[in-house]
Amino acid sequence: MTTLPLMPKATAVWLIERTALSFGQIAEFCGMHPLEVQAIADGEVAQGIVGYDPVSNRQLTQEEIRRCEANPDAKLKILAVNNPVKRRSKGARYTPVAKRHDRPDAIAFLLRNFPQLGDQEVVKLLGTTKDTIAKVRNKQHWNTPNIKPRDPVTIGLCRQADLNAAVQAANLRLEREGHEVPQAPLPESFGEHESAPNE
Repeated sequence: MTTLPLMPKATAVWLIERTALSFGQIAEFCGMHPLEVQAIADGEVAQGIVGYDPVSNRQLTQEEIRRCEANPDAKLKILAVNNPVKRRSKGARYTPVAKRHDRPDAIAFLLRNFPQLGDQEVVKLLGTTKDTIAKVRNKQHWNTPNIKPRDPVTIGLCRQADLNAAVQAANLRLEREGHEVPQAPLPESFGEHESAPNE
């Protein structure tokens, strides 16, 4: 798949106005038909579109333009993007309204079963806030009597892979800091931290 420049039509306008490149070269670089580029040059299309400079926006170099101006058969090569726009993959995620009432249960589950997770990691996993985590932890949440620890994966608040990665990262952090890594999740119910697990 060919990588196209940002704003191809505006880039074509700039290349038509500022370079001696052929319509075919511009068309191929911008992912357009040569007749469309010719129509832009004739003022039949893209009227009012301001040219988008691919040189100052680091999509082309002036040397690359000169190389292709000197050889009509040469093809413009777009520069590799050094700093691509990253899709949001980290941070608190949106939780549908229908599932928001499940978050305190999921927070209780993570606090009980994975004490090595920091608040920030729980925030990222569940799309919650540190304030809510603190209220669940301190039993000051408005719905504390009804909170039942439930696995966030089974209730659809996070993926198992994300939970595993967060727990593994937290374990490595504890090892680096010289702390003991908690064992596998304990089966006791929320709020009974002092009771020994039933084997």
